Amino acid sequence: ALRPVHLCFRDVPSVDIVVWSELPTGAGLGSSAAYAVCLAAALLTACGAISCPLKEGEATARWTEEELTLINSWAFQGERVIHGSPSGVDNAVGTWGTCVGEEMSPVASRVPMLRILLTNTKVPRSTKVLVAEVKEKILKFPAIMNPVLDSIDAISQECQSVLEAMPANPSPQHYPVLEELFDINQHHLNVIGVGHPSLDRLCRVTASHGLHSKLTGAGGGGCGITLLRPDTSPLVVEAAKRDLCACGFECWETNIGAPGVTLHSSSALNARVLQALAES
Repeated sequence: ALRPVHLCFRDVPSVDIVVWSELPTGAGLGSSAAYAVCLAAALLTACGAISCPLKEGEATARWTEEELTLINSWAFQGERVIHGSPSGVDNAVGTWGTCVGEEMSPVASRVPMLRILLTNTKVPRSTKVLVAEVKEKILKFPAIMNPVLDSIDAISQECQSVLEAMPANPSPQHYPVLEELFDINQHHLNVIGVGHPSLDRLCRVTASHGLHSKLTGAGGGGCGITLLRPDTSPLVVEAAKRDLCACGFECWETNIGAPGVTLHSSSALNARVLQALAES
């Protein structure tokens, strides 16, 4: 379990915190964890618990590994307040970026940039409620549910192995394996009770275009991700997006892989962000 260290540093003066985000909230994209990580980093920097890594003339900077660990531990406490019993995955990814494995540590220094189609079903859900329902099902049917959870863990480990192998050997043969793991994982998530008819529809629509999808986040609605191979035709992607939007969903083509929590100079922020913050 992650526990914050009790610190005695300078007092933080009364502050106003302005938040701007492009992430839809309550959709399974880790918006609460992103908020918790940024808030922890800002307050820890303000009170002197961690350094201000930004040097004059730099656009962006990141903290040391030890400081990132401290940021992550406090962000996890924020996630506990919001979700009750979170896994700690979202705040770890928000802190370090890329992907995380066992013990919530970064999977590898280099993880391939994966193209995905991100789809918001616009079905609202509560992570806290879904986590409680899964826990109740595990207590009710332990002999049935625990093997399913073990299998989900094995899928994660297999996926980790593939992702770590891809940078050194960028073979197209990795993608069919990831697609099959997507499909198996989605079936398992339905079994433990975090699926939703909207997500089933998303998977059917993308499958009709030869694509493979699974839910992301807590499930019960929210968002799903669709893996796009490097050679996936733009026509296929556009056709899938058109059909998904016809279902009332919202789609974005994006990538998996980012550096994690970062300190930006004001000059490095784009005009849209600066305008949004100025209007707050």
